[in-house]
Amino acid sequence: MGHIVITGSNRGIGLELARQYAERGDLVTAVCRRSSAELDALGVRVIDGIDVTEEHGVSKLRKALEQSDPDRATIDVLINNAGILNGDTLETIDFDDMLEQYRVNALGPLRVTLALKDLIPSGGKLAIVSSRVGSIADNGSGNNYGYRASKTAVNQIGTNLKHDLLPRGIAVALLHPGLVATGMTGGRGIAAEDAARGLIERIDELSLDNSGSFWHAEGHILPW
Repeated sequence: MGHIVITGSNRGIGLELARQYAERGDLVTAVCRRSSAELDALGVRVIDGIDVTEEHGVSKLRKALEQSDPDRATIDVLINNAGILNGDTLETIDFDDMLEQYRVNALGPLRVTLALKDLIPSGGKLAIVSSRVGSIADNGSGNNYGYRASKTAVNQIGTNLKHDLLPRGIAVALLHPGLVATGMTGGRGIAAEDAARGLIERIDELSLDNSGSFWHAEGHILPW
């Protein structure tokens, strides 16, 4: 049994990750801005009121974890899942929307990781839910300027963390869940249950030997 901390866990992929980890017997701490009836029904510990773009939000999260019971004093797996998508085209670009996506999707995981890294012991794991649309080599369709750029940025951040956390014995994974049928995608794609199952399998496989890999939830490596 491990202690799993998941951001953006009130719905979609994050909710399903929390459900599946709890069902297999792991200790789950679900982090979100606002909880949901579905999350509350899981019976896991919920820390809400956390905005990953704000320093006082991640400080509040750190304090709440430090004041937890001894079983939650360390984090075995930290999953940075919180994210937003504000779709755009060349004709509809909104730079404020682009900055918001950068703050949430790129800086959010870094801010959370910096706040909590000292709670992750050697052998612990850090997972960042990225997206294949952040791949430069794989871009064959354009559009979604803000979302794509934010995911490319978080891939670079995750690669940096791979190097900087290696001396601490912490492995890092960048993960693409697939096109998942959530509110973010307008209900298009695969079931969140299937995406979460694949993500958990990839995190289980994560080690210092493959740290820094950019994985599809199905198991294959994605191009940068």
